[in-house]
Parts: sequence; C-alpha cells; structure tokens
Amino acid sequence: MELLTTVTELRYALDTFFFLISGALVMWMAAGFAMLEAGLVRSKNTTEILAKNFILYAIACTMYLLIGYHIMYVDNTSGGWFPSIGGLIGTQGEGADHSLESDFFFQVVFVATAMSVVSGAVAERMKLWAFLIFSVVMTGVIYPMEGYWTWGGGFLSEAGFSDFAGSGIVHMAGAGAALAGVLLLGARKGKYGKNGEIHPIPGSNMPLATLGTFILWLGWFGFNGGSQLMVSDFENATAVGQIFLNTNAAAAAGAIAALLVCQTMWGKADLTMVLNGALAGLVAITADPLSPSPVASVIVGLLAGVLVVFSILTLDKLKIDDPVGAISVHGVCGFFGVMVVPVSNGDASFGAQLLGAAVIFGWVFAASLVVWGILKATMGIRVSEEEEMEGMDMHDCGVGAYPEFVTVK
Repeated sequence: MELLTTVTELRYALDTFFFLISGALVMWMAAGFAMLEAGLVRSKNTTEILAKNFILYAIACTMYLLIGYHIMYVDNTSGGWFPSIGGLIGTQGEGADHSLESDFFFQVVFVATAMSVVSGAVAERMKLWAFLIFSVVMTGVIYPMEGYWTWGGGFLSEAGFSDFAGSGIVHMAGAGAALAGVLLLGARKGKYGKNGEIHPIPGSNMPLATLGTFILWLGWFGFNGGSQLMVSDFENATAVGQIFLNTNAAAAAGAIAALLVCQTMWGKADLTMVLNGALAGLVAITADPLSPSPVASVIVGLLAGVLVVFSILTLDKLKIDDPVGAISVHGVCGFFGVMVVPVSNGDASFGAQLLGAAVIFGWVFAASLVVWGILKATMGIRVSEEEEMEGMDMHDCGVGAYPEFVTVK
C-alpha cells in the first residue's frame, strides 16, 4: 500500500510538472506573437504593437482568473456561474492526475493566445484603449463561453465535436474576433487604391518576424503536446512523442508548400509567406496532432501552406486589410484543421465538426461585432488620420521603438 501511494504521488507530480512546463512553453508564444507582429508592422508602430501584446497577456491572465475559468469549467465547480472570492478556480477533485492550479495555468495561456491573434490583424490603426477594453470582454466572457461548449463539457462536446488542442476553439475563435474588428475598422490608409489596386506595406524588421515564428514553433510543442494532459505512463508518453513529431512535420511542410507557391507564382521566395506557411501548418495540425501518421501530417501541413497563401491574396482582393495574415493563418487554416480531423480520426464526423466550427465562429464573430460596435459608437476604435500617418508609437506610448532613426523636426 505504501509503494502504491508513492507511485501515485510520483505520477501526480510528473503530470503536474508536465502541465506546468507545457504551459510555460505556450506562455513563451506570447513573445513569439510580439516579435512576429513587431517585425511585420512599420517602425512607427512597433512600440504600440509590443505594448498591446504585453498588456493583453496581463489582461487575459487576470480576467480568466477572476471570471473566465469558472465560466469555462462551471460543471467542475460549485456555486453556479458566478465564482466565489475564495474559489475562483474551484477545488481539487479526488483522484486527480495533476494539480488544479497547473490546469488553470495551462488553460490561461491558451486564452492569451486567442487574444494575440486579434492584435496583429487590427495593427497600425486601432486605438490602444479600445483594443484593451475589448481584450477584457474577449478573455473574460467570449472565449470562455465557447470553451465551455467544447472543452468544458457543453453541448458541442456532447454532439461529438473534436478539437484536440484548439484549431477552432483557440485559433479560429481569435480570427473570428479579429475579422469582426477589421470589418468595422477599415483598411490602413494607402493600402488600397481607388481603382482596386493593392499597395503592399512592408514590415520593418524581418529578423524579428523570423525570430517570432521560431518562438511560436517552439511554443507549439507545449500547445499540442501538453494537450495530451498526461505523460506518466507508457501510452501517454508515447502519444506525446507522436504529437511532437506530427506537429513539427506539419509546420515544416507548411513552410515548404508556401515557398513553392511563391516561387511558382512570382519567382521569389517571399519570407513573410513562408513564415505564415509554417504557422498555417501548425494551426491546421492542432485539431488532431495524434491520430494522423507522419506522412498524413506532412500532407495536412502542405495543404495548409498552400491554402494560407491564396487566402491572404483573396482577403487583399476583398480589401480586408490584415497586416500580419492572422485571419488567414488562424481562421481559414483553423477551419481547415477542424474539418480534416475525420480523415484520420474515426471517432470524429464531418457533421459534428462543421457544427462545432459554425457555432464557434458564429458566436465569437457575432459577440465581437457587438462589442466592437459599442466601442466604435462610444469612444471610437480608430485613430485619426494624422495620428495614423505620424505613427502610433508616439501618440499612444510616447516612446519610439527605433529613436535613433527618427528625424527630429
């Protein structure tokens, strides 16, 4: 009996540690988003986009602690929909495989990831405080509600919807909120001509964008691997290894696919498209990184890498201005990832997947449209034309990211 207790405690400790380390890797993705977006915006808006990414992480952690976690996992706690001051995340259940606190930490960094998707899409023309207020609602209510319907044991999980680590629940949700904001916000000045021509607006720092993508790639091993939830026995440890392998394979294939498409279409290796190709592969495989074979994971990544390039081009033709390609990477490829699950997972069905994707996107898009609309009607969500031209760094933050290169008038 003493030996059994010792083994149980060791497994509990190991799985708790696995959760915490996986969560730390996902938290590091916040740095990846910050660097990627800082590299893909113009230098005059760099400090502001960094401020958004840093502060949204703080807001996500606070709102999910105070409200969001309880909403998302209300069936696992007592007291109904409203958490008590002494039981914000509930109480530890008997026979748990890991600590409740480690579970909260792992979940909260996913919330921040969903919100990070929004910041890049609305970059370079949205008011800082409008964005931050939206972050409060998104991380405290909008995301936790669809999280409850899926991972929290709600009606979508009962209907058979399957999303292992969040292609739809996290990434497509973030893209839905981003699209709602972009539609109300409008394009950056000078992005589209009167006759329909598209004027590229290059980012300021490709080394930063590349570093950010590598950080995201690394963090994704915690994102997908940690979603196995356990590592303390043969079956689960083997599954985590398979998840790492498939995640890496899909990312690599996505980058290669985007490269080949760019070379074929333009005769150039467009770095931004290649970076987004890798991210597209990562997003797509996230819905089920365990069931596919390594070859199938490569195919998923290849298809996502092709899809993201054409999606970015299509949104530009529709005059939907997304400076970093977030809606295409996380939205279009997130939907693709959700819908391809039944190909390799016999427990999933196309009907349930389509229902889940429609509910998640519909809820997040509609709720976000309402919140963005209220903000637009009250405080406004877009900076003035003069502020946009001068750059948001000095207007919102008072500090330029590259002061040595700013000409003093």
